Amino acid sequence: MIPTADRRRPMLQLLDLVAALSLTAVYIGFVRMGSGDGQAHYTGPLWTGYLVAAAVGLPIAVRRRRPLLVLAVVLAALAAASLLDIVREPYAAAGFGAYLVGLAEPARRSVPALAVALTLAGGAVYLGEAVVTPAEDPLGAVGVAGLVVLVIGGSWGAGRTVRGRRADAVREERRRAERAVAEERLRIARELHDIVSHNLSLIAVKAGVAGHVADADPQEARAALKIIEETSRSALGEMRRTLGVLRGQGAPPAPDTPLGPDAPLGPVPDLGRLDALGVEAGRAGTDIRFAVHGTEGLAEGMRVTVHRIVQEAVTNVVRHASPTRCRVTVAADPREIRIDVVDDGPPVGHRRTGHELPGGHGLLGMRERAMMYQGSFAAGPRPEGGFAVSVRLPADGERNT
Repeated sequence: MIPTADRRRPMLQLLDLVAALSLTAVYIGFVRMGSGDGQAHYTGPLWTGYLVAAAVGLPIAVRRRRPLLVLAVVLAALAAASLLDIVREPYAAAGFGAYLVGLAEPARRSVPALAVALTLAGGAVYLGEAVVTPAEDPLGAVGVAGLVVLVIGGSWGAGRTVRGRRADAVREERRRAERAVAEERLRIARELHDIVSHNLSLIAVKAGVAGHVADADPQEARAALKIIEETSRSALGEMRRTLGVLRGQGAPPAPDTPLGPDAPLGPVPDLGRLDALGVEAGRAGTDIRFAVHGTEGLAEGMRVTVHRIVQEAVTNVVRHASPTRCRVTVAADPREIRIDVVDDGPPVGHRRTGHELPGGHGLLGMRERAMMYQGSFAAGPRPEGGFAVSVRLPADGERNT
């Protein structure tokens, strides 16, 4: 895509050319003006007047390429025009040049150029009006010089103002880009954490079971190792899906496809796959019951968010309370989406290992996902035993129409 500034440049250059030719024509008219206006007028050779007229107007056509040089040439020509009594307008060409100097040049060059321009223009106008070809008394000459100084200084100030606003816009755009990058990194970190944490938790539980019963019950140990293998494949598939999305590969098809170098990516997490979470958690000894109501109209992004929150909550249950029973409730209405994950706690004699601590990455990830939608998050032990996670997300604007 061509940047907006590049698309506009030919049009702006055309406008500069039109202004340059118009100013040149105006000054040629001043040169040719007769004495019928009742004022002093130019009486020198026409070719000299035409040369001054060209020097006043034509440089404006290239003011965007060399602002300082154009302003210097125009000011010199206008000073000559003032002393030759050609000028009949308040230095419009100098205003055009000063605007670009204020807009395009840094302050270390722009400010000294303005000071020189104001001094030269004011002095030339005063000398022309009050000394060389007197047309005003000294006070009137000061007034005319002040008008010229106001035109040049005001044009320069307008250019500086536009320059400052553009710089502010660039800084704001940079801040937005940096913010977007930081948010994307956080999103990627959450996705990777959810994938790795959930699957490795199941693997760790089953590896512990296999190690514990390896000698006493080899068949159960082999079953645990089979689950570890299947879970590892599932984790690899999800990891490949996530990395593929990050690389810009398309959305993937069906699950349960054999993995290989050219294997397709897995399905995007969705509320329709919550049962798969239950199956995986059941392999680790956690009995999960799901109750999902009113989620059919949720937007895709919200469905993924809800799935990830439930996945992380279930992972925490498996990691810290299994074997146990767990109830997952997801209910949505036009006002909000409610997610509640409640477990009964570990069996008697089984020590909970930090499930309730607020600083873990799992709880932090769920809290961040809730805050991303301006929702609420609460988690903690239940008085009757077990642990509860409660998330509330606003549903406004998150439903497909």
